[in-house]
Amino acid sequence: MDPQKLILIVDLEATCWEGNVEGLERKQTVDDMEIIEFGCVVAKFDGTVVDSRSFIVRPQLHSKLSQFCTQLTSITQNDVDSAPVYQNVVSEINQWLESYNLSAWGSWGNYDKNQINAEFRRHGLAPEFLSRPHINIKQQWRQGKVSSRNAGLDNALQYHGFSFEGTHHRGIDDALNIARLLPFIEF
Repeated sequence: MDPQKLILIVDLEATCWEGNVEGLERKQTVDDMEIIEFGCVVAKFDGTVVDSRSFIVRPQLHSKLSQFCTQLTSITQNDVDSAPVYQNVVSEINQWLESYNLSAWGSWGNYDKNQINAEFRRHGLAPEFLSRPHINIKQQWRQGKVSSRNAGLDNALQYHGFSFEGTHHRGIDDALNIARLLPFIEF
């Protein structure tokens, strides 16, 4: 892959519960969860960050965040209450990315792609970057690594002598840390 080409790294945070979904007697699925943050980093494939933004989203199905979700993500009820809804955030993301010629978008695993597809089913709307090829960056990073069984982001960073920078489970910080791994991945 041309190191000067651009990739959009996306890391999502979503509503979540420690046990069962609020009001239901079962564990959560992507169809229960709603995106509450799009952490987005435009980067070159050599890891150079060109731009980055965090888009906070107000959930509509389960508007009250669980205590577990706030503890996990550090995203507060006040953060989401003052944020635009998903439909408006999609428009903001599309507008922000207009000036970038993205060759692909990627995430650490497939969860982010699956969650955006769940939102598409719910709202009939997804960010335009979804139409670009998706790269499972975690899977790409694992190739050729001897000890890749535990390929969490933290372990991948440690493998290269890095420590996590920022707040764990904050979409923007996770996406920025994923960008730091790009130079060590063959695409």
